[in-house]
Amino acid sequence: MVGVTEETALLRWIPLLPLLTAAVHGVMLGVLRRSLPREGVIALSCGSVILSFVLSLVAFFRLLGLPEGGALVDDLYTWIGAGHFAAEMGLRVDALSAVMILVVTGVGSLIHVYSIGYMDEDHREDRGFQRFFCYLNLFTFSMLMLVLGENLVVLFLGWEGVGLCSYLLIGFWYADRFNAYCGAKAFIVNRVGDFGFLLGIFLLFRALLEAGTPTLSFAGMEAAFGAIAEQTVQLPAWIPGPSEWRLPTLIGLCLFIGACGKSAQIPLYVWLPDAMAGPTPVSALIHAATMVTAGVYMVCRMDFLYAAAPGASATVAWIGGATALFAATIAIAQTDIKKVLAYSTVSQLGYMFLAAGSGAYTAAMFHLGTHAFFKALLFLGSGSVILACHHEQDIRKMGGLKERIPRTERLFWIGVLAISGIPPLAGFFSKDQILAAAFASHLPGHLVLYGMGLFTAALTAFYMGRLHYLTFHGECRLDPAQRDHVHERGPTIRVALYVLAFFSATAGLFGFPEALGVPLGVEHPHSLWNFLAPVLSEERHHLDHATEYGMMAAAVGIAVGGLLLARALYREPSDLPARIAERAGALYRLIRDKYYVDEIYDAVIVRPLVFVSDRVLYRQVDAGLIDGLGVNGTARAVRLAAAHVLRHAHSGLAQGYLFFLVVGTLVILGYLVG
Repeated sequence: MVGVTEETALLRWIPLLPLLTAAVHGVMLGVLRRSLPREGVIALSCGSVILSFVLSLVAFFRLLGLPEGGALVDDLYTWIGAGHFAAEMGLRVDALSAVMILVVTGVGSLIHVYSIGYMDEDHREDRGFQRFFCYLNLFTFSMLMLVLGENLVVLFLGWEGVGLCSYLLIGFWYADRFNAYCGAKAFIVNRVGDFGFLLGIFLLFRALLEAGTPTLSFAGMEAAFGAIAEQTVQLPAWIPGPSEWRLPTLIGLCLFIGACGKSAQIPLYVWLPDAMAGPTPVSALIHAATMVTAGVYMVCRMDFLYAAAPGASATVAWIGGATALFAATIAIAQTDIKKVLAYSTVSQLGYMFLAAGSGAYTAAMFHLGTHAFFKALLFLGSGSVILACHHEQDIRKMGGLKERIPRTERLFWIGVLAISGIPPLAGFFSKDQILAAAFASHLPGHLVLYGMGLFTAALTAFYMGRLHYLTFHGECRLDPAQRDHVHERGPTIRVALYVLAFFSATAGLFGFPEALGVPLGVEHPHSLWNFLAPVLSEERHHLDHATEYGMMAAAVGIAVGGLLLARALYREPSDLPARIAERAGALYRLIRDKYYVDEIYDAVIVRPLVFVSDRVLYRQVDAGLIDGLGVNGTARAVRLAAAHVLRHAHSGLAQGYLFFLVVGTLVILGYLVG
């Protein structure tokens, strides 16, 4: 590991540049009450993130020059110091964080550039142009601190920062009450997960403190973890479940609760579909490359913990598999173009956790990277469609757009094929590795997990094909007044789509499987595995090549089948889908209405809490007891005393003042004599 040198000091500028830009925007808007010229906002905001990407590339190539397993570390200062414990404000670039900063700054730069054209087209944002880019820069800074943090304290700083920025960005159009509600919902649901995350940090720190190694740095925790790996914890009797837990399992589950919030897993996934209320670039930034991947990164970063906690790992895998399948079933019946992609994101995140829980951390990170490219492509492509259709988002009212926006259609189709797992696009390679990891893992019920993943792949191809065919094929269902104005968007929008399409098609080569490398004469083709192996506690699963070929064929076959079924049902106008929905009846309505999860949460959790907060805590305790007896009661007592007692002492008559003077003097003399 390399300490702070001139070479590693550049690390601080990777997150600092977006932060400084956000600070400039904040001072201009909040203190000086003035806006920068549009060109200045673009130069500062986009330039800072692009420069961060360039510095990330420099750090990456310097990392390649270090011995295997090396890292670049930049300790800025001691942030927290108490006794033998110290938490540095430190940044660390190793193989894992290098992958993340390249994804965050690379895809983030493209989204910033895309936002220029999007803002020009969307006049709702004219007055908030600088504020929007201020939030984007602050969000980028927070995500970079999360992935660059040398310890859990710095990671948690970025963790909370992206939560705050998601609230600001999702509720960007705060004048719309629903948008403000969606921003608040995302913030509150994430706080629920963060409570569990904090419990996990506290448990881990306490155990390390008692073991004589009070540290929260990742390198220090991994080195000292053996001392606490076999410890158990006795829980209070009032907590349901087993009274005794293995400490790594309990810590891993608590940390995973936080991951469920950030990365939208069951039961804390409900905020992410509503995050679509924000501008489309926000949807791409949050759902593709940044916030929602934080939980996956954290689990992979804490691989030494989960490797020692098979119970926690199994929970991660099963929750991931269940979320992938559950969200995919919802996506097949959604009609909002962004909602389909939102539930697709929830499902793909489930895939990542399925891989991480199976011990295949490289596969999880690989799918994280490929997903960032094709999901950003799909979201930004949907934004181009929405702008072309004058903010129409219902795919039932689109259709026939292939003839009017052919470039967008072709680029969007690349994203559809990539997420569906069609070779040789990126999604095929990463999804294949996840399915292989689930199949080869030693988890209980691993074959069931593999079957869930395979069926989810079929559903993914179907609902993405449905989305594409309803949007771009068949007859145009837009209003006649809108049809003549549908056209391709500006160059800043298209350039981002072209770059993302290129990587959606080629990024799979970084994870080329050995089974396909053998015929080509390449011994170790999986370059990402070779790069990440020194920093991940991962046991490589080996399958014979015949089994791998069979699994690949099965995955491709069901993906092609899903796309062909979508083509048969939705490419041309037909009443067959409506008749199938009618025959399905209650089942279709259940899926269309998202299993009524939001309504159940509202009835069981939200309304009772609001009732207790309003009727009991506010009206009875706050207004009745504290205000009534405390604040207002004291005021009434003083007013009463002033009205009926003290007013007689302040009559303005000299003899009255003389009387009190004599009485006071006698009291003082009596006290002194006594």
